[in-house]
Amino acid sequence: MSKAPFHLPVHSQATLFWKSLQKIFALGFLVLLPGAIQIDSASRTFAEPEAVLADRSPLKLPLTKPKVVVKKGRRELLLYSNAKLVRTYRVGLGLSPVGDKVRAGDRRTPEGDFYVFTKNDKSAFYLSLGLSYPNAPHAERGLRDGLINRSQYETIMRALKARKTPPQNTRLGGDIYIHGHGSSSDWTWGCVALENEDIRELFDAVNVGTPVTIQP
Repeated sequence: MSKAPFHLPVHSQATLFWKSLQKIFALGFLVLLPGAIQIDSASRTFAEPEAVLADRSPLKLPLTKPKVVVKKGRRELLLYSNAKLVRTYRVGLGLSPVGDKVRAGDRRTPEGDFYVFTKNDKSAFYLSLGLSYPNAPHAERGLRDGLINRSQYETIMRALKARKTPPQNTRLGGDIYIHGHGSSSDWTWGCVALENEDIRELFDAVNVGTPVTIQP
């Protein structure tokens, strides 16, 4: 005699179906888990710089051995205290932002090592920090290329040695400042422009003589 086929009750079939479905979901989760962890980690990695930029807690003044670094390609000004980055600001550059400044009227923001030679709280651009352009490499190149004469070159070098204001009226140009009135575009004649609230904070944080490096 043949036996009748065995059938599970309907409720038992449903239970087995849901258990199988749960196993499938569990296996899928285990497969996807490393990727999910990586995505979450990457999200934190990209979010952290934004969090740092958004941190506008007051600077602890006075800074220790303050230094300013401008990264032209990234349109950023970095402020350091005792070699520790304490603030990052967005900047605008000269109307011709690529390349080093060579001569008056080229509207380029100079590159190299400078120092703040003056602080002007009556600037036409809210507040400003004067930079010691032309520096020695600019003066040497200018002498070599015939843009300045030997006397002008020596006057520039004496001013730099004394950490004073180098001549601003030679064919090399001058009047290069870090100042306010906006950082949303490259609009200056060679200066570095910040938002007014940012130049106010920077103005209060640095002194005459503070080193400033401008990188491509």
